[in-house]
Amino acid sequence: MNVLEARNSLSKLIAAAQAGEEVLIKRRGKPVARLVAVDPEESETFTGRTFVDWLEINSDLRGTLSREEIDSYVAGERATWA
Repeated sequence: MNVLEARNSLSKLIAAAQAGEEVLIKRRGKPVARLVAVDPEESETFTGRTFVDWLEINSDLRGTLSREEIDSYVAGERATWA
């Protein structure tokens, strides 16, 4: 399925993914994306409480790192979300 077709039928594709189907999206005939259902255990909601808990666990980071070091640390954490 190409990108335009996917864009025009996104709701149907999401329903197909939820039903267990894997949808491959192509651009100019080359695969560029895969649409699959999310495992409910992996779809953690990041709430304010989650962030506060993270701060408490990582309290040693407050006030000891530069803005650049914090940005680098956050970028590294975000990379693990994918």
